[in-house]
Amino acid sequence: MKHRSSTAVAAVLSTTSLVVAGTSVAAGGGAGSPGVGDPYYPDYGNGGYDVRHYRVAVDYDPAADSIEGRTTIRARATQRLTQFDLDLVLPASKVVVDGRPATFTQTEHELVVTPRRPLHRGEPMRVTVTYAGTPADYSAHGISPWITTSDGAAAVGEPEIAPWWFPSNDHPRDKATYDVEVTVPHDVEALGNGVLVSSRRDGADRTWHWRERKPMATYLAFFVAGQFDITHSRTPSGLPVINAVASNGGSEGDYAAADLARTPEVVRWESRQWGPYPFEAMGGVAPAADFGFALENQTRPVYTRGFWRNGPNIYVVVHELAHQWYGDSVSVENWRDIWLNEGFASFTEWLWSEKHGEGTAAEIFREVYDGIPADAPFWDLTIGDPGKGREFAGAVYDRGAMTLQALRTRIGGPAFFDTMRTWAREHRYGNGSIAQFIGLAERVSGQRLDGFFDAWLYTGAKPEPTRANGFPADWDSTTSARRNVTSLGKIRSVRRHLLDTGHAG
Repeated sequence: MKHRSSTAVAAVLSTTSLVVAGTSVAAGGGAGSPGVGDPYYPDYGNGGYDVRHYRVAVDYDPAADSIEGRTTIRARATQRLTQFDLDLVLPASKVVVDGRPATFTQTEHELVVTPRRPLHRGEPMRVTVTYAGTPADYSAHGISPWITTSDGAAAVGEPEIAPWWFPSNDHPRDKATYDVEVTVPHDVEALGNGVLVSSRRDGADRTWHWRERKPMATYLAFFVAGQFDITHSRTPSGLPVINAVASNGGSEGDYAAADLARTPEVVRWESRQWGPYPFEAMGGVAPAADFGFALENQTRPVYTRGFWRNGPNIYVVVHELAHQWYGDSVSVENWRDIWLNEGFASFTEWLWSEKHGEGTAAEIFREVYDGIPADAPFWDLTIGDPGKGREFAGAVYDRGAMTLQALRTRIGGPAFFDTMRTWAREHRYGNGSIAQFIGLAERVSGQRLDGFFDAWLYTGAKPEPTRANGFPADWDSTTSARRNVTSLGKIRSVRRHLLDTGHAG
């Protein structure tokens, strides 16, 4: 991740902050809040409206790594609004609300809009923003997530990326549908979410139109531009499968292409674990860059090609596709609920290992538990509330997966899988919190589990190997179980590569 110094940020702001028509905007009644109230990221997202649909149109110039954009947002006011915020770091030049020019101011992260007339609660609103800039030149809160590749760019990041290429209500609580059009030179490919509606050439340019018709969180929306080898196919049920691997990927690209081709196989298997696949398309993208992480972009995860540096790596594909259920269809209520994403996807890797004879989930659990001493920092992190900037620490993944295996042991396999599938079904296309998941597990199992979850999620210590904590009745802490775990090194290599850069997905 690129970082800019505070003086550099100040310099950028001094040249790009805008006050239109000399109007200053006073706070007060009718102003939507500048954040949704996330305890980790208080100014991410905004209050006062609910977005229904984004239509994002950007012209991306690979030579300059710059964007010219025009985004139209269809939303509904949830309160009386005389002013509202959008999350955007690129300089805006024009804002129109319901066909009328609006005044606005802009800081490093917020676009504050004053419509010509107040909006009433329940009233539909249509906001169009025109903007431009070089995303890599801009930071907010010391963060610059834009990825420039050798032949283009990847608008991919978590928990933030949207404000670097389109104005939005940037928090998972406000999901919407999307139409995204990316115009690039005619010999450049542009990948995105969902279904490819069209790829139209107009002179020296080509416009790629992608559509996602299921609700999607803003950080999951993406585009990647560059030189790609693209494959198209369909599943037996007719869902389109589009995979894209950088044309200059070398052996890493060959391995990536082979693993991404297994996407339908992995989705079929995960559907048997977690319920019907929630989306209308699938695939994956491996750009011409080693940016250090993979991200579960809805319908089409994006992978750094370094995952394939040492050969095949199906485990990272299993992980990111598991997020289509846990993270994408069911998104976090707040970013502190991240265990519901990463622990669940990591546990799915353990189940894949179990299915393929490379170590059962119980054996991997034992290997991890025995292999990490009680005084190791690993156990210090309370993964149910890890803290801002620690959402993607290794313990969230590994201790997170351990929590689910322990729950499986504590309440039994039938109740466990019923809980997981019910969670995916009841919160489909919505959001969920850890407290809600605990309540569901208690309801399905008929057991009181507050002590169990307290030990695994909210205590900065190694859980005691008791039956109440989900350990088998025959657990013997003085001996280790027979090891049959060939997958653990592969799973940990996924974790290690993520953690090397402080990213995860």
